[in-house]
Amino acid sequence: MDIEQSFRISASALNAQKARLDVISNNLANAESTRTPGGGPYRRKDVVFAASSQANSFEEILAGQAGNSSGQGVEVAQVISDPRPFKKVFDPKHPDADSEGYVSLPNVSPMEEMVNMISALRSYEANVTAFNATKSMAAKALEIGR
Repeated sequence: MDIEQSFRISASALNAQKARLDVISNNLANAESTRTPGGGPYRRKDVVFAASSQANSFEEILAGQAGNSSGQGVEVAQVISDPRPFKKVFDPKHPDADSEGYVSLPNVSPMEEMVNMISALRSYEANVTAFNATKSMAAKALEIGR
């Protein structure tokens, strides 16, 4: 594995965790949204990650085909909607209440989103540390040539 590939792997992880944080912040922002453009309350979203080879050069593609690929990055495969049911709250004065007085609220749990946010932040920090370690190794390797 060369140093450039280590940088690409760390960068892909940073991008993936940033996308995860964007989805989490979107969920938190819409935790009380009872109306969406599609109709009904907001439905919680989640990110699905997948390993990616990120082979750019002929050498990397050939190594990947031969099964000698030394590393993979990560990418956001898709953003999925959480199928869990909406929360029902009795509030007959709410403008979106049904005929029985119940309002459907989004299936977003702020506690769960905060735990996911802390996990994403820790992953982001770990990848920054890996990136800085690789950068330090590259700088030391350049000093050998002096």
